[in-house]
Amino acid sequence: MRGNRRLGRRFGWLWAAYGVSTFGTWLAFDAFALIAILVLRAGPAEVSVLAAAGPAVGAVVAVPLGPWVEFRRKRPVMIAMDLIRCVALMSVPAAYALGLLGFVQLLVVSVVVGAADIAFNAAGGACVKALVRPEDLLVANARFESTTWTATVLGPPAGTAAIGFFGPVMTVVANAVSYLLSAAGIRAIGGNEPQPARTGAHRGRLRPGDLLEGWRHILTHRARPLFLNTVLVNGLILATSPLLAVLMLGGLGFAPWQYGLAFGLPCVGGIVGSRLARRLVARFGRHKVLLTAGAMRACWSIGPAFVQPGVAGLALVVAVEFGLITCMGVFNPVFATYRLEQVPPDRIARTLSAWSVTSKLTIAALTALWGLLAALSGPRTAIAIAGLLLLTTPLLLPGQDHAPHHEGDPVASNP
Repeated sequence: MRGNRRLGRRFGWLWAAYGVSTFGTWLAFDAFALIAILVLRAGPAEVSVLAAAGPAVGAVVAVPLGPWVEFRRKRPVMIAMDLIRCVALMSVPAAYALGLLGFVQLLVVSVVVGAADIAFNAAGGACVKALVRPEDLLVANARFESTTWTATVLGPPAGTAAIGFFGPVMTVVANAVSYLLSAAGIRAIGGNEPQPARTGAHRGRLRPGDLLEGWRHILTHRARPLFLNTVLVNGLILATSPLLAVLMLGGLGFAPWQYGLAFGLPCVGGIVGSRLARRLVARFGRHKVLLTAGAMRACWSIGPAFVQPGVAGLALVVAVEFGLITCMGVFNPVFATYRLEQVPPDRIARTLSAWSVTSKLTIAALTALWGLLAALSGPRTAIAIAGLLLLTTPLLLPGQDHAPHHEGDPVASNP
């Protein structure tokens, strides 16, 4: 089995487009919050609203986009979403240069970008499944995962340096350009993409039931526990992220560079995990890896509740985050492959859109809830409660492997 398996020129363009846009996104990590603080002099409440409300409203706006994407060619949709994100983001530096930038514009742009993200990802999942052979899906998803974690390691430090040298909106410009380059990469894939067929009296129009078809498929499928598991795990992990920042930078007195190191260095684990994923599946079987990595990623988040000041506390956070991210690096590409194989081709966009909408709304709700819990009990207690709840989430992992097996495919083997 070769680790550097060739997936073809067309996948190479898709991977390049994904890489450049992902790096742009992480380069501009927290850019809107920094602009709100440094340029608009926004307070904590406004920054929190910007961080939570923008993606949440974007998720609601994206609800009808899943069915809309389903019955259209996917690559033109992806190009359109890239261009929409580019134009929306470029409006920020333009308004800044004219002295017209305001908080409402940042919020609107955040909503537009959030909705376009969901539509792009829904179309992208269908595009990957169409371009890659079933036995190569895990290889493709592992490469996307490795790219994500590489961008996570490199992007924020480079973005922070760029803001220091060139001003607060420079990373937004870079992110906008990355979407333009992504659109060019997707355009370069070439080839003919058939128009998705739709039969019956409603041909060419969206039916009311189309809006709920993604959720109907998820909730009636045997893999429903996996949906509940991933949404809950991601929500609880991300809900405690701002609380850990408050705890470390506030009460424990860590310097900003130490906080950045604590979360930047462990991202190397995501690269390691994603590169190990296919080898582990080939040796132990997909289902066993899915269950083991899925359970292990829930075991780390209780650790930060015990962080103390000093080098030992910093080392604890680095070790915990490294373990968590390595497990995620293994789990995510296996999970993404499993999910794509479980969804019929004519439901991929709606199902992935429903999954993303649910995930984003859950993250926003749990972030707000845990913020209130931290206000009442303190950040450390709130982090501990989330960690304890995460320990119960492996119970939601699927007990059987319902994925289709491909003849001669070691990735699909299961003991």
